[in-house]
Amino acid sequence: MMLYEFMIIFGCLMLILAPMPSFHSLRHINLISLVLCLSYSACTVAASIYIGNSSKGPQKDYSLPSDTQSRIFGIFNAIAIIATTYGNGIIPEIQATIAPPVKEKMFKGLCSCYAIVAMIFFSVAISGYWAFGKPSWWPHPQCICSLQTRCLSVHLVIQRPHSFLPTINVIPRVISRSLSVIAATTIAAMLPFFGDINAVIGAFGFLPLDFILPMLFYKFTFRPSKRSPIFWLNTTIAVVFSIVGVISAVAVVRQISLDAKTYRLFANL
Repeated sequence: MMLYEFMIIFGCLMLILAPMPSFHSLRHINLISLVLCLSYSACTVAASIYIGNSSKGPQKDYSLPSDTQSRIFGIFNAIAIIATTYGNGIIPEIQATIAPPVKEKMFKGLCSCYAIVAMIFFSVAISGYWAFGKPSWWPHPQCICSLQTRCLSVHLVIQRPHSFLPTINVIPRVISRSLSVIAATTIAAMLPFFGDINAVIGAFGFLPLDFILPMLFYKFTFRPSKRSPIFWLNTTIAVVFSIVGVISAVAVVRQISLDAKTYRLFANL
């Protein structure tokens, strides 16, 4: 099967879940997502360890780009991708929806979130790279469920202009969300370089939103003393990630320009 055929199948599954009306209605789906994530990660780590220790395992390729420039830009390109993949838990929009006291709840949530990420996803990445070398395309069944959480806010914005229609918004919701999923699936199938798209979102979106703007908001809101450690910590984080963001943006544009020479519509990458 071609890559775009897998994307079409994924889009059809998303069409089934798209009419879910609210975050509350996704609670069971999120539980399924968690179980799938844990199961998938455990099976992948176990299989990687087994194959890595087997004499019948694939030939491993741990090679890196030969020139220093490609390595450096690759590092910052990867930072942008990581910001998109793992930075969702600390965006201000999520923190703003938590009932008081926000600080304690958000801190506990972030600790739990990144403890699970470190334990599960890094174990998959490390064992998979050890067993197979350079990463290839891996299916993630839990994405079918977890993606609905990200898409719901977009669906609500699209649906809002049609809220005046009758039938308790069921028909407008199904139509608008179905069209949104179909459009997104078509674009994804046409432009299957997912890593580059993630890097663009990370460099221009998540890096400023996660690591720069919250520090500036804190300084402007609470105005900590310039002699306090928190002032210099926030300033350091904002400056460092501003530099990282600029370099990552350059690395992303560079990588897209290089990949554009080999990409084509509906490519089977």
